[in-house]
Amino acid sequence: MLTELDPLADAALPVAEFRDHLKLGTGFADADAQDGALGAYLRAALAAIEGRIGKALIARRFRWRIAAWRAPDAQPLPLAPVSEILALETVDRDGTVVAVPPGRFVLVPDFQRPKIAATGAALPAIPTEGTAQIEFRAGFGAAWTDVPVDLRQAVLMLAARYYE
Repeated sequence: MLTELDPLADAALPVAEFRDHLKLGTGFADADAQDGALGAYLRAALAAIEGRIGKALIARRFRWRIAAWRAPDAQPLPLAPVSEILALETVDRDGTVVAVPPGRFVLVPDFQRPKIAATGAALPAIPTEGTAQIEFRAGFGAAWTDVPVDLRQAVLMLAARYYE
């Protein structure tokens, strides 16, 4: 279960750039009247592209819960690029949370498939009928301009399609 902890603020969306991409009129008193709809189309396009490529475009925090490690010493993460692991915890079936000390794991960055790896022999044991939860920050950067140009163009083109 992957949960986005920091939804994108409206200010992070490139509404003005999208308006220019659509060649919408400017200088009118109600020029910003469609901004809410344009923002919604941008959010939908971002979600579709991120889901398709397995990457977070604009950086934000996520929490991922899993019931078992893929391998005892490392676990690939569901999104890329990951800039930092903020927390690793185990949760038993009663909901008791145990924080794993940061020295027991490390982020192995990778543009396609980042992972956490044990610094010792294995990652911490996940309790029976429990989960591990990993909180991390993923994305190319905090601003729209940090996203690679080809992906920015893909978002604008898909959002324009939704607009049509």
